[in-house]
Order: sequence, then C-alpha cells, then structure tokens
Amino acid sequence: MARKPQQAPDILRIATAQLNPVVGDVTGNLAKAREARADAARHGADLVLFTELFIAGYPPEDLVLKPAFLEACERAMADLAEDTKDGGPGIIIGTPLRRKSGLHNAIMVMDGGKIVAERFKVDLPNYGEFDEKRVFQPGPDMPGPVNFRGIRLGIPICEDIWGELGVCETLAESGAEILLVPNGSPYYRGKVDVRHQVVIAQVIESGLPMLYANQLGGQDELVFDGASFAIQADKSLAFQMSQFEESVSVSTWKREGEDWRCDDGPMSRIPEKEEADYRACMLGLRDYVNKNGFKNVVLGLSGGIDSAICAALAVDALGEERVRCIMMPYRYTSKDSLKDAEACARALGCRYDIVPISEPVEGFAHALTQLFEGTKEGVTEENLQSRTRGTILMAVSNKFGSMVVTTGNKSEMSVGYATLYGDMNGGFNPIKDVYKMQVYALSAWRNTTVPPSALGPSGEVIPQNIIDKAPSAELRPDQTDQDSLPPYPVLDDILECLVEGEMGVDAIIERGHDRETVHRIEHLLYIAEYKRRQAAPGVKITRKNFGRDRRYPITNRFRDRS
Repeated sequence: MARKPQQAPDILRIATAQLNPVVGDVTGNLAKAREARADAARHGADLVLFTELFIAGYPPEDLVLKPAFLEACERAMADLAEDTKDGGPGIIIGTPLRRKSGLHNAIMVMDGGKIVAERFKVDLPNYGEFDEKRVFQPGPDMPGPVNFRGIRLGIPICEDIWGELGVCETLAESGAEILLVPNGSPYYRGKVDVRHQVVIAQVIESGLPMLYANQLGGQDELVFDGASFAIQADKSLAFQMSQFEESVSVSTWKREGEDWRCDDGPMSRIPEKEEADYRACMLGLRDYVNKNGFKNVVLGLSGGIDSAICAALAVDALGEERVRCIMMPYRYTSKDSLKDAEACARALGCRYDIVPISEPVEGFAHALTQLFEGTKEGVTEENLQSRTRGTILMAVSNKFGSMVVTTGNKSEMSVGYATLYGDMNGGFNPIKDVYKMQVYALSAWRNTTVPPSALGPSGEVIPQNIIDKAPSAELRPDQTDQDSLPPYPVLDDILECLVEGEMGVDAIIERGHDRETVHRIEHLLYIAEYKRRQAAPGVKITRKNFGRDRRYPITNRFRDRS
C-alpha cells in the first residue's frame, strides 16, 4: 500500500541568528551556533537561519586556501548536523566547502541528524571591500529550492540577491515558497535603506517574501551591523531586528493559500546618522581589541577633538578601567590644552598621566645638531615632537601590553597631515574613515546621548571648549590647522568629491570651490598615498574607505588638469 504523502505544514517558525562570529575560531563559532539553536528551541523555532560563512567567520580571506582550516569547518558541520537528531530546529548555516566543482562559499541545510542539502553562492562579489573571486569558485549551476519539512525554501547567498543573474527569479520559477538569505553585509552610512531597496526589488521580481539575515560584529576594518529584516510578498516590512546588537529572534510565518506571510516578529528602531556612525566605530574598536586579545588600550590625549572622541569611544567600547590616556606636553602645548585634556579624562573616568617630552625632543635635536648645521628649523623639528610622543606611547604598549589607539581623522589622512612613526603609531584607529566635520558632529551627539551597550558615563564627556576652539597640532607658536589648509567644511566637501565621488576637478569647481584650492587638495591626496599604506587599520564608515575600497598607486603622476 502506497504511503500517504506528509502534508506540508501551514506554520513555520524561523529563528534568525544575528550573531558575532570570530574569523578562524571554528570551535568558538560552533559553540555559538549550538547556543543559538538551544535558545531558538526554547522559543519553539522550527528552523534556525545563520549568516554567510558563519562557521568560518566572514570574510575569511585566504584562510580558506588552507586545507586544515577547511577540514576543521567540515568536522564542525558534521558535529552540528548530528545535533539535529534531537528533533529540534533544523539549521541553515554558511561554511566554506571544497567539492569536485571547486572551493565554494556555501550553505548547508541540516535536519534529523543529517546534512540534507548543500547550496553554493553563484554571484561572487569582486568590488569595494569584496574579493571573493580571488579564493572561491561560483556554484556551477543555479541553486534550486531545498525541501525542508515539506516547504520549498529558496536560499540565495548574499550577493546572489544584489547582482543581475536572476537567482531569486530562478528559485521562484523552480517552486520556492520563501526566500531565506544568509548575508555578510558590512556597514556604511545609510546601508540599511540600501538593503531594503535591494530586497524589495527582488520581492517584486520573484513574487516571494524574503528574510534577510545579516552578520554582526567587527572584523578588522569592516563592521557588520546586523539589522536583519524581512519583507512580505506585498513589499511591506515584516520585521526589523536591531542594529549593532546580537540577538536570536523568532518570526512566525503562516501559509495563506499559495503564499506565505510573516505573522509576527520584532520591530526595532534603526539609529540614524551620528548615532549609527558612533555605534559602528564603537563596535569596531571593541571587537578589534577583544578579538585580538588586548586587555586594555592607551592613547595620547592632546586636548584636541580627535583624541577626545577616540578616548570617549574607547571608554564606551571597553570601560574606563581598560583605557589609559597620556598627555605629552611640550613648550607649544597651551594651558587650555592641558586643562581640556585633564577635564576630558576626568569626565570619562579613565586613567590620566602626564609625560613631558622636552628632554627627549631636545635630546634628539642635540644629537642631530651636526647633521643639520646650516639648515633652518621647520617641519623636521616639528615632527620630532610627534615622533617622540609616538615612541612614548609604543613604549607603554610594549611594557604593559596595551594596544595604542591612533587618532587621526579621514581629512588629515587624506591630505597627509599626519606624521609617520609619530601620531600615526598605533594598532587601530576608530575614526580613520570619519571626516573632521563628522568628528565635530559625533562629539556633540555623544555629549547629549549614551548609546546602547556603551560602558561610559552620561553627560558632557568632551568639554565644550575642545569643540569650540580652533584645531591645532601645537607644534609651533600660535599654530592652527587653517594656517595651511582650507576651512574644514570646504576641505571635507572637496575630499568627499574626490574620494567618494571620484569627481573631476571641473565638476568640483562647479560646486563653488576655488580651482587652485581643488588642485592643491587633489595633489596632497595623491602624494599622501604612501603614508596611508602604512597606517593602522580603522573602522569603515563611508562607502569608500582608504585601503579596502580605494586602492590607488603610490607612484602616480596623474593630475586632473583638463
């Protein structure tokens, strides 16, 4: 007698695991997946959706070329599949897989103690921060739906929904009922709205609802902000998970005739502008320090706004007991700077030390007297001050194991107003991709708001005098940044045009800028490339940061003189 086919369920409870894996920590990521599955089971989930390459951490880069690493990932997958013998939630999870068709960015579907399906990413991104074509091969075929307990699930992987290969449309034509997408989509300003529009376009194309699960956490220069969500087949927002916070959230999906609809799920607020940027910088710094095993950090606190915002970010990310600030005054350090630096450290509650640098600077100058005989004092002598400070910070780092937080903003890094082996010394820079005027905006915002998960105090943590006074490196008498640079609102607009917009000089001039100024800033941008290549990593905030996104040659004679 023929067995009666099992009726497909009309309700599916999906747990979206928006978690913070560590690249290369296969054992730790496996433990995190097991914990999330247990949590999902307690909330009645049928299926847990993890993010792209979760078991390896994303992006694993050349780690996936190491056979031992791939074998460790496969063993973890087998162990995780075994867990599903218990009848609890099934699993969709990302992993690197080597098969006859090559090395793939893949997902595995697990249920009933077995791996029931594998699917490979078809559209490999090779732009901006992505270079997956370097290590992965695309899936040899378009992915078909996966039968999970009688429901046909389409599982495109990240770029499969961003490109133009028609993966979602193919899945719909092949009988998929719901699209579940594991992602490793890094943050930049306004990215949540961009993702929503991409998903809505695919929902319109396929006619199917889509659940978008995104990774959380800092990985080197990238910050993955989570903000997982789902869009109904009618293009309305089904649910929205939080940004910059780990969570496992269960949504209930119900069959209505031939279609599926999300019946309930979280509706979290998505932060905007300064809050989002600040929290991205904070998360990136926290994860870089913690994932690399540093117990604490040290930074030079000058009384200026850049070091003040970095001190605030460090305290918010790590707690006051893990942050040490050092003021290193010289003859040009103003009384205001001494007062402001101390006030900032006291407001933040972190350790504050003063190490005068007159003796070592003058010692260097004395040692160089014969070599420099007959020359005029200038930038070289100014840089001795910066390099002395850098040496002191690195000595503290070596002695106590503290990571040096470097504090240069994107405006300075763009035009080379930073000293190699001086103020550029450090392990990580939380404001590397933040322009000067954005630093001011973030500082004003932080003085009125304590972001979620921040460990720092409320109230004014950056003294108003630091925000109000003219910025200065204080390397010579009465120096201000505007002695040699245009006003920062002008500079930042020109730089955004050149860097983010790749605009020509004529187009920038049409915005109202002086031609000579634009040419000079363009020249400074190009000749500072060698410095940026030696800079510490830092959080990506804009669409085009230095390093991963913008890769210009150091030796470069092109100038836009059309």
